[in-house]
Amino acid sequence: MGYSAAYVTWADPEKVDDEKEITVAAWAGVGITGRIERWDDPGADWAAYDAVVVRTPWDYVDRRAEFLAWARRVESVTRLLNPADVLERNTDKTYLRELDAPIIPTYWGVPGEAADFPDLGEYVVKPSISVGARDTIRTADRAEAEAHVARLTGAGRTAMIQPYLDMVETEGETSLLYFGGRFSHAVRRNAMLGGEASEPGQGSDDHGRFRDPEPDQIALAERVLAGYPTLLYARVDLVRLADGGPALIELELTEPYLFLRYAPGAVDTFARALARMLAEAR
Repeated sequence: MGYSAAYVTWADPEKVDDEKEITVAAWAGVGITGRIERWDDPGADWAAYDAVVVRTPWDYVDRRAEFLAWARRVESVTRLLNPADVLERNTDKTYLRELDAPIIPTYWGVPGEAADFPDLGEYVVKPSISVGARDTIRTADRAEAEAHVARLTGAGRTAMIQPYLDMVETEGETSLLYFGGRFSHAVRRNAMLGGEASEPGQGSDDHGRFRDPEPDQIALAERVLAGYPTLLYARVDLVRLADGGPALIELELTEPYLFLRYAPGAVDTFARALARMLAEAR
């Protein structure tokens, strides 16, 4: 008996999501009938699917409460992957404070409180709820950094204040992809604030390149993921600090680009992970 699954995207996926068709095709290869659905489509019948797979709802940032309410509704009628509790925790980067893992040194600006503002050579300031580099600045001007924190907190948003790491431009970020709790592949990503990065899904080979992760990177990724249930997909974004040790930039469990075109067989690995999780649940 086959399964059915929804590939959940947003209202304008043609601009950036180049993984939807290859994913649905790979699902078909393992007996899963897939359909691409907008998360906010009022006509979608979520109960008709054996699984609803959250993939690219990249407009959730401005509608997070609505998105999380949608996730709860879907989870009440079928299996949501990743689960709603995971989505709620992961869509606010304050989760970084809870992890037992090295992260980029981060200072927090909280609405209504004086910002814990460091003295840095170069600043990265961003909101804790965001996708990509939206509303993020990089500056060596402390006054500019302070003003951006004030804008974010004045709008009721939590700000993250971090040093800009030069090794991000030389070493790059390493993203490790896991499907069904198993390592699939890794890519080297260019720094989004380094002036050379491209947006995912737009066909640029410069956005990521296949990379063999080092043992300490795999160890850190699996240490972080151990605090979660088995997930259909996870992307662990790492960078090396000045001392050479790996540190977590972000743990992407909601809507990460999966770089399925960058490693041979990755899209099939993803499809098999979904089939395996559906079979285990039956």
